[in-house]
Amino acid sequence: MEKLLISEEKVDSKDPMVLISLKGAIETTNASALEDAISRLIAEQCFRIVVDLSEVSYISSAGWGIFISEIKRVRREEGDIKLTSMRPAVREVFELLEFNNILRPYDVRDDAINDFEPDVTSKRPSKARKTKSNT
Repeated sequence: MEKLLISEEKVDSKDPMVLISLKGAIETTNASALEDAISRLIAEQCFRIVVDLSEVSYISSAGWGIFISEIKRVRREEGDIKLTSMRPAVREVFELLEFNNILRPYDVRDDAINDFEPDVTSKRPSKARKTKSNT
């Protein structure tokens, strides 16, 4: 079982935005850590979330289910969850499941960040909060 490492960085923008960087595999045994992180952000009134998947090797149905269920909550508050930098194997499953009809994928992390505020050309993450899950 591969560990899932989760780090968060607040992005300098006019409204709260967080970049979540994931590393490892998102499996049934550790998906709750991701769900907890997103739920906490929503409780903190952060409805603009970018998820960097560049270091994720696999996402189980439980992991995909978290993104799908949480997107409803976020969009009710006029926010969004944007997925970026998927590896080819992860992107293939994402498209096979037709989640691209629900969540918009981005190839480049800055494109996802800038899509929230297209008038600003460069946004850089600021404070990082790292958490680990190996459950």
